[in-house]
Amino acid sequence: MEFSETFKLALDAIWAHKLRSALTLLGMIIGVTAVVVVVSLIQGFNQYVEDKIAGIGSKTFTIRRFNFDDFKNTDTITLAQRRNKELTFDDYDYVRTRAKLIGSIGAKANGSPADIKRGGDTAESVRVDGTTPNCVDIEKLDVAEGRYFSEPENESAANVVYLGADVANKLFPLISPIGQEVTVRGLPYRVIGVAAAKGTVFGMPQDNFASIPLKTYIKAFGPAVRQRSLYMIANAVNDNQFNDAVEEARYLMRSRRQLSGDEKDNFGIGTPDAVLGFRDRILGPIFIVAIAVPAIALVVGGIVIMNIMLVSVTERTKEIGIRKALGARRMDILKQFLIEAVVLSAIGGATGVLIAWGIGRVITAVFFQTYLSIAAVVTAVGVSGLIGVMSGVLPARKAATLDPIEALRAD
Repeated sequence: MEFSETFKLALDAIWAHKLRSALTLLGMIIGVTAVVVVVSLIQGFNQYVEDKIAGIGSKTFTIRRFNFDDFKNTDTITLAQRRNKELTFDDYDYVRTRAKLIGSIGAKANGSPADIKRGGDTAESVRVDGTTPNCVDIEKLDVAEGRYFSEPENESAANVVYLGADVANKLFPLISPIGQEVTVRGLPYRVIGVAAAKGTVFGMPQDNFASIPLKTYIKAFGPAVRQRSLYMIANAVNDNQFNDAVEEARYLMRSRRQLSGDEKDNFGIGTPDAVLGFRDRILGPIFIVAIAVPAIALVVGGIVIMNIMLVSVTERTKEIGIRKALGARRMDILKQFLIEAVVLSAIGGATGVLIAWGIGRVITAVFFQTYLSIAAVVTAVGVSGLIGVMSGVLPARKAATLDPIEALRAD
């Protein structure tokens, strides 16, 4: 029997029982949809993290009091709090004056929340941080209007401020903020620049901030300790020596703190690779489970197809007997039922991919960009087809081995 004829018979059989076929396909559609959507979400999330976190200053690194590994559990946090000393300006000067492979190194203090006022308007809970002027070049900050503050302004602890886009829009909706005055904790500050809008990261706004010179920050908010702790940000002389610059910074900090060779770092160095590694350690097992659970639905869908095909063989016993009496070979019967199972699975797989694509478009529009992985589509459809073959083998063999005389006697 020609393949085209066998394929037509399979389609006719599916179409003859539309409701049953649709219900049979439901499990396969749900499984394929879930697998493709989950993989698209994971790929989109990973790209989102790389763009929003690692991509921001992808050739910069930080030196902080704590490392990512210090936050594994409460015990490691407690030990790190005892072992790791806060960074000081002496640490900063030691690294800055001795480094050869570090291109630029700046200092920042963790932000403190404060209300920023202009007349009757108030931007509430704005994160105000202090930075050295060279951070604008190290982090490659995008200045939308005005400028960043200068070294003389930092040295003189001048009351100047660089605003985030949300703060500027809130306080100056109709006029340019450059040269205008705002009040922070009762003190006047002159606005000298506005940052380009960054959007959000995981739903958290990145434009609700204000930066002031580091020495101004310490004068207004207090010493750079505890919640206002000091940290450093640096880059390499050139991108090819980035890893060497990181290791040089590690060596200088260990030398500064007189750590022996077998002692663990009592500080943390954060790099883009460290951020991504931390993400993988925390979320890797979750991703595996997230893919495994919908994959089970594919198997369940295959079991449903097998069950329905067995029922179909029983219902069509007389049809099989007539076909065998007219000369149909065992292989013809086997192919007919096997192709019918594969067609059911393929239709379910294709429908699931289309639905997953639609869901992905909605998620992209509302949350973040998702990526319809070709590998995920091919795998999901391929697996659904393989499950169709596997689930169709037993019913097809049962149909092919029926005795034609007994089949014709069936009611």
